Amino acid sequence: MKEKYSLFWFRRDLRLMDNTALHHAIKSGKRVLCLFIFDTEILDQIEQKNDARLSFIHNQLQKINQQLIILGSRLIVKNGAVLSCFQELSQEYSIANIYANKDYEPFAIARDQLISDYLTSQNLGYHEFKDQVIFEKREITKKDGLPYTVYTPFMKKWKESFCSELTNEYDVKLQKDKFAPLPPMEIPSLESIGFTQSQLSIPEYDLSIETLNNYKLLRDFPARNATSKLGIHLRFGTISVRQAVSKALSGNDQFLNELIWREFFMQILANFPHVATSCFKKKYENIKWRNNEAEFEHWCNGQTGYPLVDAGMRELLATGTMHNRVRMVVASFLCKHLLIDWRWGEAWFANHLLDYEQSSNNGNWQWAAGCGCDAAPYFRIFNPYEQARRFDPKQEYIRKWIPEIDTNKYPKAMVEHKFARQRALDTYSKALKEEVEI
Repeated sequence: MKEKYSLFWFRRDLRLMDNTALHHAIKSGKRVLCLFIFDTEILDQIEQKNDARLSFIHNQLQKINQQLIILGSRLIVKNGAVLSCFQELSQEYSIANIYANKDYEPFAIARDQLISDYLTSQNLGYHEFKDQVIFEKREITKKDGLPYTVYTPFMKKWKESFCSELTNEYDVKLQKDKFAPLPPMEIPSLESIGFTQSQLSIPEYDLSIETLNNYKLLRDFPARNATSKLGIHLRFGTISVRQAVSKALSGNDQFLNELIWREFFMQILANFPHVATSCFKKKYENIKWRNNEAEFEHWCNGQTGYPLVDAGMRELLATGTMHNRVRMVVASFLCKHLLIDWRWGEAWFANHLLDYEQSSNNGNWQWAAGCGCDAAPYFRIFNPYEQARRFDPKQEYIRKWIPEIDTNKYPKAMVEHKFARQRALDTYSKALKEEVEI
């Protein structure tokens, strides 16, 4: 009789160790096939052919493959529409069950339902597990069972509900007899799927005691190398959230709060899917955005005449990342100073941020625009000059990204701060008044 296998499907969990679904696939008792799919529905939406995220994924797949080769197996890598790839797999291998970790983004939910329906029609088991988060969709709720819509009470309930057992690692026994033996096969090159190797350097994450202990004190100063650089690694799962939380518990509580912010926005997107395209607070859909395309281009290219804003946007273009404090400033500037729809900025960040994650990107942009799940009023408007004075007093960060800052090559401010602030207040106030009158 032909041997049947369990199949583990890599998605946003690019590691062998402490991987929930892989753990369960191995515990099934059948030898495991490991799969990754370059989904053409996703690839077709990526504009830059040297996208550093694709290079990061490809490099990580090669590392995983080398680990599997030592174990006498190989990583199966497909390129195409996901459903078609599974149809091929069902012909190529004798598979009993498929194991995967849950993904909570709307696109992924629809994709996984499609695959689940197909596998069920083929009498194949499809098993999903929680792996991206400590608490998912409806595990942290108010007393009435409804989801939280404000961060602070969510954070407090998260901490009350947390116990150390939740960070116990899923110990995968990496033994040869646990994985299916496969003949040599090549991982498709980036060029073969329509992309090229990026030259951007992606740093390793830093969860050292020194970084965590200094996080609260130094995290707001963009010239300091004081952040964890964890974003892209959590996004693609080269480290598990359990490992990150375990590290945070031994360091400063502020870093743990940032990880909880991530889960807060994930449950917002899961429980209120309309936020993917609309304001969380629907009355803010009445805002009359100016949406000046020329001004948006100046913002995108770091040519607004506001040094801290421009430094952040240039850092993003050059490195694929931006300091967290500066992200708030540039987002507030776009929405409040220029009155450009937050969705324009959200899309720009989605295309350029290495650590782009839909829930966090969406949640933070709506926070900046004042239309999200936040108790703060809409008239919170960052002053970019004051932010620079407080957090980059020696202009170290600004001068790094704007060498021409003191020359006539640097543009004058495209809008005067006091005028822009009042214009934003008037526009928001009018929109909310119209909503009440309606």
